Amino acid sequence: MAKRKKGGLGRGIEALFEENTIDEPQNGENVQDIKLTLIRPNPYQPRRTFDKAALNELAKSIEKTGVFQPVILRQPDPQIERYELIAGERRFRASKIAKQATIPAIVRNMSDEQMMEVAVLENLQREDLTPLEEAQAYQTLMDKLSLTQAQVASRLGKSRPYIANYLRLLGLPKMIKDALNDGRLSMGQARTILGLKDKKKLVSLAKRAMDKNLTVRQLEEIVAEMNGTAKKKAQRKSQRKPVYIREAETQLQSKFGTKVSVAQSRKKGTGKIEIPYTSNDDLTRILEVLDISLD
Repeated sequence: MAKRKKGGLGRGIEALFEENTIDEPQNGENVQDIKLTLIRPNPYQPRRTFDKAALNELAKSIEKTGVFQPVILRQPDPQIERYELIAGERRFRASKIAKQATIPAIVRNMSDEQMMEVAVLENLQREDLTPLEEAQAYQTLMDKLSLTQAQVASRLGKSRPYIANYLRLLGLPKMIKDALNDGRLSMGQARTILGLKDKKKLVSLAKRAMDKNLTVRQLEEIVAEMNGTAKKKAQRKSQRKPVYIREAETQLQSKFGTKVSVAQSRKKGTGKIEIPYTSNDDLTRILEVLDISLD
């Protein structure tokens, strides 16, 4: 991995964010007004969607009072008066909506690597990225800077499993990604659906989750059943039971016409018998077998 160049940052990206000074002048830097027409957006910006209502609200504020917090720019070629946005995308977009001619800015010497990291860090710490935008931001860091998951986690102060869980979302079918982006599916639901072994059934399970408003817990049970793990666990649990208990279950199931479970307690000679029913009629039928009447 290439050694990171500090450029005009001096103390490094992490230190600036820790002290919330990324948008403040460093080492004698000056705030200057730069024409909006000379600025292009950050090509490494992880955010793909911006709340239009929030941008319009910010634009109205800028029309009245201006931009108080300067954006951060870099000038790729000192010989050409053109700038790239490093941090402050919302202020930049809102200023254009407000038809401002210029925007207060700090021009900072920064490498592509630093520019990319700032874009990710600014959004992670100051705005709410969607899960997929966050996942793509991590993937971009890995691709562009040749970093491993562990290195990304270390540089951003996250755990490696945290990064890995987000990156897994990028393997979801488009339909599920769209549902995750617009909030119809949560991060937890999407991660649970990803646990399904038969990837051809991911979309149908996602639709089922949305149609029935399934919780993560309910989805976990469905995925376990579809993967066959629930059945295997039940079989293993059944196999641990003594022969006479398993025989008792068989006899009871035959008598009641439904699955019956006999569970032993830790105290020797004690336990419980569970007889599930699927409807009120089914309950009435079981009571009749027991010669019990509720009339």
